[in-house]
Amino acid sequence: MSRKNLAALALAVLACVLLATQALAAIPIQHWTQASGAGVWFVPSPTLPILDVQIDFDAGDRRDPPQQSGLASATAQMLGKGVAAADGQPALDESELEEAWADLAASFDGSASRDRMSFSLRTLTDPKILPQAVALAARELGHPSWPEKVWDREREQWSAAIRESLTRPGTVAARAFRKAVYGSHPYGVETEPETLERVGVSDMRDFYAMHVRPCHARVSVVGAISREQADQLVQQLLAPLAQDAACPELPAVPEVAPLTRAEEIRIPFASAQTHVLIGQPGYKRDDPAFFALLVGNHILGGGGFTSRLTQRVREDRGLSYSVYSAFSPGRHAGAFSISLETRPDQAGEALQVSRDVLDEFVAEGPTDTELQAAQDNLTGSFPLRLDSNRKLLANVANIAWNGLPLDYLEHWTDRISAVTREEITQAFQRVLQPQREVTVVVGPDADSVDTDTAPQSPAPAD
Repeated sequence: MSRKNLAALALAVLACVLLATQALAAIPIQHWTQASGAGVWFVPSPTLPILDVQIDFDAGDRRDPPQQSGLASATAQMLGKGVAAADGQPALDESELEEAWADLAASFDGSASRDRMSFSLRTLTDPKILPQAVALAARELGHPSWPEKVWDREREQWSAAIRESLTRPGTVAARAFRKAVYGSHPYGVETEPETLERVGVSDMRDFYAMHVRPCHARVSVVGAISREQADQLVQQLLAPLAQDAACPELPAVPEVAPLTRAEEIRIPFASAQTHVLIGQPGYKRDDPAFFALLVGNHILGGGGFTSRLTQRVREDRGLSYSVYSAFSPGRHAGAFSISLETRPDQAGEALQVSRDVLDEFVAEGPTDTELQAAQDNLTGSFPLRLDSNRKLLANVANIAWNGLPLDYLEHWTDRISAVTREEITQAFQRVLQPQREVTVVVGPDADSVDTDTAPQSPAPAD
Protein backbone atom coordinates (compact mmCIF):
# COMPACT_ATOMS: atom_id res chain seq x y z
CA MET A 1 0.00 0.00 0.00
CA SER A 2 1.32 3.42 -0.95
CA ARG A 3 2.09 6.12 1.62
CA LYS A 4 -0.76 8.16 0.20
CA ASN A 5 -3.23 5.33 0.67
CA LEU A 6 -1.90 4.60 4.15
CA ALA A 7 -2.34 8.24 5.10
CA ALA A 8 -5.90 8.25 3.75
CA LEU A 9 -6.68 5.07 5.66
CA ALA A 10 -5.24 6.50 8.86
CA LEU A 11 -7.30 9.66 8.42
CA ALA A 12 -10.47 7.61 7.90
CA VAL A 13 -9.78 5.51 10.98
CA LEU A 14 -9.11 8.67 13.02
CA ALA A 15 -12.39 10.19 11.84
CA CYS A 16 -14.29 7.05 12.87
CA VAL A 17 -12.62 7.07 16.29
CA LEU A 18 -13.49 10.72 16.79
CA LEU A 19 -17.09 10.18 15.77
CA ALA A 20 -17.41 7.12 18.00
CA THR A 21 -15.98 9.13 20.91
CA GLN A 22 -18.53 11.85 20.21
CA ALA A 23 -21.29 9.20 20.19
CA LEU A 24 -20.35 8.14 23.72
CA ALA A 25 -20.61 11.70 24.98
CA ALA A 26 -23.80 13.66 25.49
CA ILE A 27 -25.48 14.63 22.21
CA PRO A 28 -26.18 18.38 22.44
CA ILE A 29 -29.41 18.52 20.47
CA GLN A 30 -30.79 22.04 20.19
CA HIS A 31 -34.40 22.70 19.21
CA TRP A 32 -36.36 25.79 18.25
CA THR A 33 -39.34 26.81 16.15
CA GLN A 34 -39.04 29.40 13.41
CA ALA A 35 -41.57 32.12 12.69
CA SER A 36 -42.90 30.04 9.79
CA GLY A 37 -43.80 27.25 12.20
CA ALA A 38 -40.97 24.99 11.04
CA GLY A 39 -39.32 23.02 13.84
CA VAL A 40 -35.53 22.73 13.81
CA TRP A 41 -33.42 20.11 15.60
CA PHE A 42 -29.69 20.85 15.40
CA VAL A 43 -26.51 19.07 16.47
CA PRO A 44 -23.15 20.80 15.85
CA SER A 45 -20.66 18.21 14.60
CA PRO A 46 -17.32 19.95 13.95
CA THR A 47 -15.27 16.77 13.42
CA LEU A 48 -15.70 16.71 9.63
CA PRO A 49 -16.48 19.59 7.22
CA ILE A 50 -19.82 18.05 6.24
CA LEU A 51 -23.42 19.18 6.59
CA ASP A 52 -26.41 16.82 6.53
CA VAL A 53 -29.99 18.11 6.54
CA GLN A 54 -33.25 16.15 6.54
CA ILE A 55 -36.61 17.84 6.06
CA ASP A 56 -39.66 15.76 6.94
CA PHE A 57 -43.32 16.41 6.14
CA ASP A 58 -46.47 14.47 7.01
CA ALA A 59 -46.87 13.58 3.35
CA GLY A 60 -46.06 9.88 3.15
CA ASP A 61 -47.88 7.05 1.43
CA ARG A 62 -50.61 7.02 4.08
CA ARG A 63 -51.78 10.32 2.55
CA ASP A 64 -52.29 8.79 -0.91
CA PRO A 65 -55.86 8.67 -2.22
CA PRO A 66 -56.64 4.91 -2.46
CA GLN A 67 -57.16 5.06 -6.21
CA GLN A 68 -53.85 6.92 -6.68
CA SER A 69 -51.52 4.81 -4.57
CA GLY A 70 -47.97 5.91 -5.34
CA LEU A 71 -48.81 9.63 -5.52
CA ALA A 72 -46.62 10.64 -2.56
CA SER A 73 -43.63 8.64 -3.78
CA ALA A 74 -44.06 9.94 -7.31
CA THR A 75 -44.23 13.52 -6.03
CA ALA A 76 -41.00 13.16 -4.06
CA GLN A 77 -39.25 11.38 -6.91
CA MET A 78 -40.24 13.94 -9.52
CA LEU A 79 -38.94 16.86 -7.48
CA GLY A 80 -35.42 16.11 -8.73
CA LYS A 81 -36.37 15.98 -12.40
CA GLY A 82 -36.04 19.68 -13.09
CA VAL A 83 -36.62 23.19 -11.76
CA ALA A 84 -38.61 26.01 -13.33
CA ALA A 85 -37.25 29.46 -14.08
CA ALA A 86 -37.87 31.80 -11.14
CA ASP A 87 -36.40 34.81 -9.37
CA GLY A 88 -34.10 35.59 -12.31
CA GLN A 89 -32.71 32.03 -12.40
CA PRO A 90 -32.99 29.96 -15.60
CA ALA A 91 -34.83 26.68 -15.75
CA LEU A 92 -32.82 23.47 -15.33
CA ASP A 93 -33.86 20.19 -16.90
CA GLU A 94 -33.11 16.80 -15.36
CA SER A 95 -29.58 16.52 -16.80
CA GLU A 96 -28.65 20.10 -15.99
CA LEU A 97 -29.85 19.67 -12.41
CA GLU A 98 -27.78 16.50 -12.01
CA GLU A 99 -24.72 18.27 -13.38
CA ALA A 100 -25.24 21.22 -11.03
CA TRP A 101 -25.20 18.90 -8.02
CA ALA A 102 -22.21 16.99 -9.37
CA ASP A 103 -20.27 20.23 -9.82
CA LEU A 104 -20.86 21.01 -6.14
CA ALA A 105 -19.96 17.46 -5.04
CA ALA A 106 -23.25 17.61 -3.12
CA SER A 107 -26.60 15.85 -3.26
CA PHE A 108 -30.28 16.52 -2.68
CA ASP A 109 -32.78 13.66 -2.71
CA GLY A 110 -36.47 13.17 -2.07
CA SER A 111 -38.36 10.07 -1.02
CA ALA A 112 -41.62 9.04 0.61
CA SER A 113 -42.11 6.31 3.19
CA ARG A 114 -45.44 5.19 4.61
CA ASP A 115 -45.66 8.15 7.07
CA ARG A 116 -43.49 10.96 5.77
CA MET A 117 -41.99 12.65 2.76
CA SER A 118 -38.31 13.41 3.30
CA PHE A 119 -35.75 15.58 1.56
CA SER A 120 -32.06 15.13 2.31
CA LEU A 121 -29.23 17.56 1.60
CA ARG A 122 -25.56 16.60 1.95
CA THR A 123 -22.81 19.09 1.22
CA LEU A 124 -19.38 20.25 2.32
CA THR A 125 -19.35 23.26 4.62
CA ASP A 126 -16.70 25.00 2.54
CA PRO A 127 -17.85 28.66 2.33
CA LYS A 128 -17.58 28.55 -1.47
CA ILE A 129 -19.81 25.48 -1.74
CA LEU A 130 -22.32 25.62 1.10
CA PRO A 131 -24.24 28.75 -0.04
CA GLN A 132 -24.57 27.39 -3.56
CA ALA A 133 -25.78 23.99 -2.35
CA VAL A 134 -28.41 25.54 -0.06
CA ALA A 135 -29.59 27.88 -2.82
CA LEU A 136 -29.91 25.02 -5.31
CA ALA A 137 -31.82 22.86 -2.81
CA ALA A 138 -34.16 25.80 -2.10
CA ARG A 139 -34.84 26.15 -5.83
CA GLU A 140 -35.59 22.44 -6.10
CA LEU A 141 -37.97 22.58 -3.13
CA GLY A 142 -39.69 25.77 -4.18
CA HIS A 143 -39.84 25.60 -7.98
CA PRO A 144 -40.06 22.02 -9.28
CA SER A 145 -40.97 21.93 -12.97
CA TRP A 146 -42.88 18.61 -12.97
CA PRO A 147 -42.00 17.71 -16.61
CA GLU A 148 -44.79 15.53 -18.02
CA LYS A 149 -42.61 13.61 -20.49
CA VAL A 150 -40.24 12.64 -17.69
CA TRP A 151 -43.17 11.44 -15.57
CA ASP A 152 -44.46 9.35 -18.49
CA ARG A 153 -41.04 7.69 -18.64
CA GLU A 154 -40.74 7.22 -14.89
CA ARG A 155 -44.25 5.83 -14.62
CA GLU A 156 -43.58 3.25 -17.31
CA GLN A 157 -40.33 2.17 -15.66
CA TRP A 158 -41.97 2.00 -12.24
CA SER A 159 -44.89 -0.04 -13.60
CA ALA A 160 -42.49 -2.44 -15.30
CA ALA A 161 -40.57 -2.85 -12.05
CA ILE A 162 -43.81 -3.67 -10.20
CA ARG A 163 -44.76 -6.29 -12.79
CA GLU A 164 -41.27 -7.80 -12.63
CA SER A 165 -41.34 -7.92 -8.83
CA LEU A 166 -44.46 -10.07 -8.95
CA THR A 167 -42.37 -12.84 -10.53
CA ARG A 168 -40.55 -13.20 -7.18
CA PRO A 169 -42.13 -15.25 -4.40
CA GLY A 170 -40.88 -12.92 -1.68
CA THR A 171 -42.80 -9.99 -3.18
CA VAL A 172 -45.96 -12.06 -3.58
CA ALA A 173 -45.75 -13.19 0.05
CA ALA A 174 -45.08 -9.69 1.40
CA ARG A 175 -48.00 -8.19 -0.53
CA ALA A 176 -50.43 -10.86 0.62
CA PHE A 177 -49.22 -10.43 4.19
CA ARG A 178 -49.63 -6.64 4.23
CA LYS A 179 -53.12 -6.85 2.77
CA ALA A 180 -54.20 -9.42 5.36
CA VAL A 181 -52.64 -7.59 8.32
CA TYR A 182 -53.67 -4.02 7.44
CA GLY A 183 -56.92 -4.59 5.59
CA SER A 184 -58.14 -1.32 4.07
CA HIS A 185 -55.74 0.85 6.09
CA PRO A 186 -53.33 2.92 3.92
CA TYR A 187 -50.39 0.88 5.24
CA GLY A 188 -51.76 -2.08 3.31
CA VAL A 189 -52.59 -0.37 0.01
CA GLU A 190 -50.19 -1.36 -2.77
CA THR A 191 -48.98 0.78 -5.65
CA GLU A 192 -50.04 -0.84 -8.91
CA PRO A 193 -49.54 0.08 -12.59
CA GLU A 194 -53.26 0.93 -12.62
CA THR A 195 -53.00 3.38 -9.72
CA LEU A 196 -49.98 5.04 -11.30
CA GLU A 197 -51.95 5.58 -14.50
CA ARG A 198 -54.31 7.74 -12.47
CA VAL A 199 -51.47 9.98 -11.24
CA GLY A 200 -50.68 13.06 -13.31
CA VAL A 201 -48.33 15.98 -12.73
CA SER A 202 -51.30 18.18 -11.78
CA ASP A 203 -52.05 15.72 -8.97
CA MET A 204 -48.44 16.00 -7.81
CA ARG A 205 -48.61 19.80 -7.78
CA ASP A 206 -51.81 19.75 -5.72
CA PHE A 207 -50.51 17.12 -3.29
CA TYR A 208 -47.24 18.99 -2.86
CA ALA A 209 -48.93 22.35 -2.30
CA MET A 210 -51.25 20.88 0.35
CA HIS A 211 -48.69 18.90 2.37
CA VAL A 212 -45.27 20.49 1.84
CA ARG A 213 -45.52 23.70 3.86
CA PRO A 214 -43.00 25.29 6.24
CA CYS A 215 -45.43 25.09 9.15
CA HIS A 216 -45.50 21.29 8.78
CA ALA A 217 -41.72 20.92 8.39
CA ARG A 218 -39.50 19.12 10.88
CA VAL A 219 -35.91 19.88 9.96
CA SER A 220 -32.92 17.98 11.35
CA VAL A 221 -29.46 19.49 10.89
CA VAL A 222 -26.11 17.86 11.74
CA GLY A 223 -22.80 19.37 10.72
CA ALA A 224 -19.88 21.70 11.16
CA ILE A 225 -21.87 24.93 11.35
CA SER A 226 -23.13 27.21 14.11
CA ARG A 227 -26.69 27.49 15.40
CA GLU A 228 -27.04 30.85 13.65
CA GLN A 229 -25.97 29.31 10.35
CA ALA A 230 -28.36 26.41 10.86
CA ASP A 231 -31.27 28.78 11.48
CA GLN A 232 -30.44 30.86 8.42
CA LEU A 233 -30.05 27.93 6.05
CA VAL A 234 -33.36 26.38 7.18
CA GLN A 235 -35.07 29.71 6.54
CA GLN A 236 -33.46 29.84 3.09
CA LEU A 237 -34.44 26.28 2.24
CA LEU A 238 -38.09 26.78 3.15
CA ALA A 239 -38.52 30.38 1.98
CA PRO A 240 -39.75 29.49 -1.55
CA LEU A 241 -42.58 27.35 -0.15
CA ALA A 242 -46.05 28.76 0.54
CA GLN A 243 -46.12 30.58 3.87
CA ASP A 244 -49.20 30.27 6.09
CA ALA A 245 -50.48 32.73 8.64
CA ALA A 246 -52.32 29.81 10.25
CA CYS A 247 -51.10 26.26 9.68
CA PRO A 248 -53.91 24.17 8.11
CA GLU A 249 -54.67 20.88 9.84
CA LEU A 250 -54.26 17.72 7.79
CA PRO A 251 -57.10 15.18 7.75
CA ALA A 252 -56.90 12.45 10.37
CA VAL A 253 -55.93 8.96 9.21
CA PRO A 254 -57.80 6.05 10.86
CA GLU A 255 -55.94 3.56 13.02
CA VAL A 256 -55.08 0.02 11.98
CA ALA A 257 -57.91 -2.31 13.01
CA PRO A 258 -56.95 -5.31 15.17
CA LEU A 259 -57.47 -8.74 13.68
CA THR A 260 -60.55 -10.64 14.82
CA ARG A 261 -59.51 -14.14 13.75
CA ALA A 262 -56.65 -16.22 12.44
CA GLU A 263 -56.17 -16.41 8.67
CA GLU A 264 -54.04 -18.68 6.51
CA ILE A 265 -53.18 -17.70 2.94
CA ARG A 266 -51.55 -20.30 0.71
CA ILE A 267 -50.29 -19.28 -2.71
CA PRO A 268 -48.78 -21.96 -4.99
CA PHE A 269 -45.64 -20.62 -6.67
CA ALA A 270 -42.97 -22.32 -8.76
CA SER A 271 -39.94 -21.47 -6.63
CA ALA A 272 -37.03 -23.34 -5.10
CA GLN A 273 -37.92 -22.21 -1.58
CA THR A 274 -41.15 -21.80 0.31
CA HIS A 275 -41.63 -18.34 1.84
CA VAL A 276 -43.45 -18.11 5.16
CA LEU A 277 -44.71 -14.98 6.95
CA ILE A 278 -46.50 -14.98 10.30
CA GLY A 279 -47.79 -11.86 12.03
CA GLN A 280 -50.41 -9.27 12.89
CA PRO A 281 -50.65 -5.54 13.69
CA GLY A 282 -48.07 -4.56 16.30
CA TYR A 283 -47.77 -1.24 18.07
CA LYS A 284 -47.42 2.51 17.40
CA ARG A 285 -44.10 4.26 17.88
CA ASP A 286 -45.40 6.21 20.87
CA ASP A 287 -46.26 3.04 22.81
CA PRO A 288 -44.97 3.48 26.40
CA ALA A 289 -43.60 -0.08 26.30
CA PHE A 290 -41.38 0.70 23.29
CA PHE A 291 -38.13 -0.33 24.99
CA ALA A 292 -39.58 -3.54 26.41
CA LEU A 293 -40.85 -4.51 22.96
CA LEU A 294 -37.53 -3.58 21.36
CA VAL A 295 -35.49 -5.70 23.77
CA GLY A 296 -38.03 -8.52 23.67
CA ASN A 297 -37.97 -8.72 19.89
CA HIS A 298 -34.16 -8.74 19.93
CA ILE A 299 -34.40 -11.89 22.05
CA LEU A 300 -37.21 -13.48 20.07
CA GLY A 301 -35.94 -13.04 16.53
CA GLY A 302 -34.31 -9.67 15.93
CA GLY A 303 -30.89 -10.45 17.39
CA GLY A 304 -29.51 -12.58 14.59
CA PHE A 305 -27.70 -15.75 15.61
CA THR A 306 -28.37 -15.12 19.31
CA SER A 307 -32.15 -15.01 18.93
CA ARG A 308 -34.45 -17.79 20.09
CA LEU A 309 -36.03 -18.29 16.65
CA THR A 310 -32.62 -18.74 15.03
CA GLN A 311 -31.57 -21.20 17.72
CA ARG A 312 -34.70 -23.33 17.50
CA VAL A 313 -35.45 -23.18 13.76
CA ARG A 314 -31.98 -23.01 12.23
CA GLU A 315 -29.40 -24.25 14.71
CA ASP A 316 -31.34 -27.05 16.42
CA ARG A 317 -33.25 -28.35 13.40
CA GLY A 318 -31.68 -26.92 10.24
CA LEU A 319 -35.08 -25.88 8.88
CA SER A 320 -34.08 -22.50 7.47
CA TYR A 321 -30.93 -20.58 6.65
CA SER A 322 -32.37 -17.47 8.26
CA VAL A 323 -35.44 -16.68 10.33
CA TYR A 324 -36.20 -13.42 12.07
CA SER A 325 -38.93 -11.39 13.71
CA ALA A 326 -39.54 -7.66 13.49
CA PHE A 327 -41.84 -4.88 14.62
CA SER A 328 -42.37 -1.85 12.35
CA PRO A 329 -43.98 0.82 14.55
CA GLY A 330 -45.03 4.09 12.94
CA ARG A 331 -47.69 6.75 13.34
CA HIS A 332 -50.03 3.76 13.32
CA ALA A 333 -49.58 0.18 14.45
CA GLY A 334 -46.98 -1.33 12.13
CA ALA A 335 -46.89 -5.06 11.53
CA PHE A 336 -45.21 -7.64 13.69
CA SER A 337 -43.81 -10.38 11.48
CA ILE A 338 -41.85 -13.61 11.57
CA SER A 339 -40.22 -14.34 8.23
CA LEU A 340 -38.37 -17.40 6.92
CA GLU A 341 -37.56 -19.32 3.77
CA THR A 342 -37.28 -23.09 3.79
CA ARG A 343 -37.29 -26.20 1.62
CA PRO A 344 -40.82 -27.03 0.48
CA ASP A 345 -40.75 -30.41 2.22
CA GLN A 346 -39.81 -28.72 5.51
CA ALA A 347 -42.30 -25.86 5.35
CA GLY A 348 -44.87 -27.40 7.67
CA GLU A 349 -42.34 -28.21 10.37
CA ALA A 350 -40.58 -24.85 10.08
CA LEU A 351 -43.91 -23.06 10.39
CA GLN A 352 -44.99 -25.10 13.40
CA VAL A 353 -41.69 -24.65 15.25
CA SER A 354 -41.84 -20.88 14.63
CA ARG A 355 -45.39 -20.74 15.98
CA ASP A 356 -44.40 -22.76 19.02
CA VAL A 357 -41.50 -20.42 19.76
CA LEU A 358 -43.76 -17.38 19.45
CA ASP A 359 -46.48 -18.91 21.62
CA GLU A 360 -43.94 -19.83 24.29
CA PHE A 361 -42.33 -16.39 24.25
CA VAL A 362 -45.63 -14.54 24.52
CA ALA A 363 -46.76 -16.80 27.36
CA GLU A 364 -43.54 -16.91 29.38
CA GLY A 365 -41.24 -14.13 28.18
CA PRO A 366 -37.43 -14.39 28.09
CA THR A 367 -35.05 -16.06 30.49
CA ASP A 368 -32.71 -14.05 32.68
CA THR A 369 -29.78 -15.20 30.55
CA GLU A 370 -31.46 -14.12 27.31
CA LEU A 371 -32.38 -10.72 28.74
CA GLN A 372 -28.86 -9.98 29.98
CA ALA A 373 -27.31 -11.05 26.66
CA ALA A 374 -29.69 -8.83 24.70
CA GLN A 375 -29.10 -5.83 26.93
CA ASP A 376 -25.33 -6.27 26.68
CA ASN A 377 -25.50 -6.55 22.90
CA LEU A 378 -27.77 -3.53 22.42
CA THR A 379 -25.93 -1.23 24.81
CA GLY A 380 -22.51 -2.39 23.62
CA SER A 381 -23.32 -1.65 19.99
CA PHE A 382 -24.93 1.71 20.71
CA PRO A 383 -21.89 3.81 19.58
CA LEU A 384 -22.17 2.19 16.14
CA ARG A 385 -25.60 3.80 15.78
CA LEU A 386 -23.97 7.25 15.91
CA ASP A 387 -20.55 6.82 14.31
CA SER A 388 -21.20 8.91 11.20
CA ASN A 389 -22.93 12.16 10.33
CA ARG A 390 -25.67 10.31 8.46
CA LYS A 391 -26.36 7.89 11.31
CA LEU A 392 -26.48 10.77 13.78
CA LEU A 393 -28.81 12.66 11.44
CA ALA A 394 -31.13 9.63 11.22
CA ASN A 395 -31.32 9.50 15.01
CA VAL A 396 -31.98 13.22 15.32
CA ALA A 397 -34.67 12.98 12.64
CA ASN A 398 -36.22 10.11 14.59
CA ILE A 399 -36.39 12.34 17.67
CA ALA A 400 -37.86 15.20 15.63
CA TRP A 401 -40.46 13.10 13.83
CA ASN A 402 -41.64 11.19 16.88
CA GLY A 403 -41.55 14.10 19.33
CA LEU A 404 -39.01 12.37 21.60
CA PRO A 405 -37.14 14.18 24.39
CA LEU A 406 -33.96 16.02 23.38
CA ASP A 407 -31.96 13.83 25.77
CA TYR A 408 -33.42 10.61 24.29
CA LEU A 409 -30.04 9.40 23.00
CA GLU A 410 -28.25 10.18 26.24
CA HIS A 411 -30.58 7.88 28.18
CA TRP A 412 -31.09 5.21 25.51
CA THR A 413 -28.70 2.66 27.04
CA ASP A 414 -30.13 3.32 30.53
CA ARG A 415 -33.63 2.63 29.25
CA ILE A 416 -32.46 -0.60 27.59
CA SER A 417 -30.68 -1.75 30.76
CA ALA A 418 -33.72 -1.02 32.92
CA VAL A 419 -36.08 -3.33 31.02
CA THR A 420 -37.25 -6.31 33.07
CA ARG A 421 -38.49 -9.78 32.13
CA GLU A 422 -41.90 -8.91 33.54
CA GLU A 423 -42.17 -5.77 31.39
CA ILE A 424 -41.33 -7.73 28.26
CA THR A 425 -43.83 -10.46 29.03
CA GLN A 426 -46.61 -7.99 29.83
CA ALA A 427 -45.91 -5.93 26.69
CA PHE A 428 -45.89 -8.96 24.37
CA GLN A 429 -49.07 -10.35 25.90
CA ARG A 430 -50.79 -7.00 25.43
CA VAL A 431 -49.61 -6.38 21.86
CA LEU A 432 -49.65 -9.87 20.32
CA GLN A 433 -52.46 -12.42 20.12
CA PRO A 434 -51.01 -15.51 18.42
CA GLN A 435 -54.49 -17.03 18.16
CA ARG A 436 -55.42 -14.25 15.71
CA GLU A 437 -52.30 -14.15 13.56
CA VAL A 438 -52.01 -14.13 9.78
CA THR A 439 -49.98 -16.88 8.11
CA VAL A 440 -48.85 -16.62 4.50
CA VAL A 441 -47.22 -19.56 2.71
CA VAL A 442 -45.92 -19.05 -0.85
CA GLY A 443 -44.12 -21.80 -2.71
CA PRO A 444 -44.44 -25.18 -4.46
CA ASP A 445 -47.39 -27.21 -3.18
CA ALA A 446 -48.31 -24.40 -0.76
CA ASP A 447 -51.85 -25.77 -0.60
CA SER A 448 -50.59 -29.05 0.82
CA VAL A 449 -48.31 -27.65 3.53
CA ASP A 450 -49.49 -29.14 6.81
CA THR A 451 -49.55 -26.23 9.24
CA ASP A 452 -50.48 -28.52 12.11
CA THR A 453 -47.46 -30.79 11.74
CA ALA A 454 -45.71 -31.36 15.05
CA PRO A 455 -41.91 -30.93 15.17
CA GLN A 456 -40.04 -34.07 14.19
CA SER A 457 -37.26 -33.29 16.64
CA PRO A 458 -37.71 -32.88 20.39
CA ALA A 459 -37.56 -29.33 21.65
CA PRO A 460 -34.18 -28.75 23.34
CA ALA A 461 -33.96 -27.78 26.98
CA ASP A 462 -33.38 -24.09 27.65
